[in-house]
Amino acid sequence: MDESLDATNVKILRELVANARIPITELARKVGLSKTPVALRIKQMEEMGLITGYRAILSPLKLGLTHVTYVEVRMSDTRQKALEQFNAAVRAIPEVEECYMIAGGFDYLLKVRSPDMAGYRRIMAEKISALPHIHATTSYVSMEAVVEQNWTEL
Repeated sequence: MDESLDATNVKILRELVANARIPITELARKVGLSKTPVALRIKQMEEMGLITGYRAILSPLKLGLTHVTYVEVRMSDTRQKALEQFNAAVRAIPEVEECYMIAGGFDYLLKVRSPDMAGYRRIMAEKISALPHIHATTSYVSMEAVVEQNWTEL
């Protein structure tokens, strides 16, 4: 862990992860400092790139995106240019919630959200299958999310 993360900065980060909209006065009270030093610490952590942004976390279920499929992708070409082309193209598919390059028996793992199986089938046929340099895919349908969380341990 970074040396600039003293106990107070860790407390600040934990509070911000739990509620990024916490008023600075309440945050200062919780960490035992006044507003100005807390605001300065937050600004420093933003400038260091430790805090990269703030966002609303939406409920996929409330948005009707109840179907989650994980897709193994095996590439036909794994040279750098091919990987860059794939990366750029997969970033343009809004239904791909996450994409990881994997070391192992396949090259990428995608997490795809859709309203239902028919919606997933369309995404696969029209978008994922059209990605550059794909050799093969294997899909795994999620039955239930057992753990889904943001990073909270520091």
